[in-house]
Amino acid sequence: MKGLKIATIGGGSSYTPELVEGFIKRYDELPVRELWLVDIPEGEKKLNIVGALARRMVEKAGIPMKIHLTLDRREALKDADFVTTQIRVGLLEARIKDEQIPLKYGVIGQETNGPGGLMKGLRTIPVILDIAREMEELCPQAWMINFSNPAGMITEAVLRYSNIQKVVGLCNVPIGMRMGVAKLLDVEADRVQIDFAGLNHMVFGLHVYLDGRNITDRLLEQLTSGEKSGVTMENIVDLGWEPDFIKGLRLLPCPYHRYYYQTDKILKEEKEAAQEKGTRAEVVKQLEQDLFELYKDPDLNIKPPQLEKRGGAYYSDAACSLIHSIHNDTGDIQPVNVRNNGTIAGIPPESAVEVNCVITREGPRPLTVGELPVAVRGLVQQIKSFERVAIEAAVTGDYHQALLAMTINPLVPSDTVAKQILDEMLEAHRDHLPQFFRENRLSTT
Repeated sequence: MKGLKIATIGGGSSYTPELVEGFIKRYDELPVRELWLVDIPEGEKKLNIVGALARRMVEKAGIPMKIHLTLDRREALKDADFVTTQIRVGLLEARIKDEQIPLKYGVIGQETNGPGGLMKGLRTIPVILDIAREMEELCPQAWMINFSNPAGMITEAVLRYSNIQKVVGLCNVPIGMRMGVAKLLDVEADRVQIDFAGLNHMVFGLHVYLDGRNITDRLLEQLTSGEKSGVTMENIVDLGWEPDFIKGLRLLPCPYHRYYYQTDKILKEEKEAAQEKGTRAEVVKQLEQDLFELYKDPDLNIKPPQLEKRGGAYYSDAACSLIHSIHNDTGDIQPVNVRNNGTIAGIPPESAVEVNCVITREGPRPLTVGELPVAVRGLVQQIKSFERVAIEAAVTGDYHQALLAMTINPLVPSDTVAKQILDEMLEAHRDHLPQFFRENRLSTT
């Protein structure tokens, strides 16, 4: 059987050991012979630490998987079968700014929502499109599996502004929701299925099944009977829900919906947390330092359980599962970000949506949703408008489009506040936003 070559862009990430573990445990059906871990010079130290751990893991497993470490992206991409992208442009320092600056203006500071999500998109989309262009040249048949955030926005940017159509965006939120439901019901996760539909970090569970039986009403009743929701993530505080709101909604919200349905509470929590222990990014920075200290241990040859304390637990395992299903044409169902093509009514066909798909060798085939419930349709449409305008701003470097995107985001209260935040954040991220500063393109008049 021909071995596979996989290139992981952002290979020095703290999540990489989970990716390696996923490939190891699937090796009999997914023979990854070459795993190329790629990073930038600023990430070389972490790349070497993670790469050494990856090699120890492979050696312990006794499989012929060769781990390559490189700063040469083109070398890694050449003839790759799959390319996974897990990059953070500007590193955690940029995320800290994304979270701190909006708080000064009384606006939620979050990595993928509101002003922070916009800025992350503006920084990341041009780099991902550069990778897509290199893939067109060096591995035109490869699949791009993206789990860089904001994943939905990036998937749509690749679909609209590159010739790469074999792109799938991946998020751990649906997996976390399924795991949370299983925990709430005290059952094995594989007994739970959820019909997912929406956008990345704006996805709803339309129906929940246990052993094939629809238990949505029973679950929502259980969801509203305690102070905690039971379906949450490490990086989002669980404030529970107003029981009568959930009874009216009759859908399973994702943890990120708290930013939109509990804005005042989340903002208060963020402000208090920022004063007491720092923003989430500052907490993550310390977590990462602790993880890399663990990774340095020459006797460590497994993925340490502490990795699950990071907000992105299950990301990498989801990537391995998706690659396995494409390679083996399994036809199983997974929630991923793909071209809409009429799956959700009222969203343009070329836009990215997050829905359940049948995974085949030709890629994910989305399961038709039709109209979203009227109660959530408007919010989903508003976020899609925000994403569309933000993508155009990222590609063109148009200041006015960036301001428009910032203003139409529901977490930003006015055009004036949007302009104040945007101007400060553009300046703070100047080094990673050349498209806005080229030939004095930035004009705030």
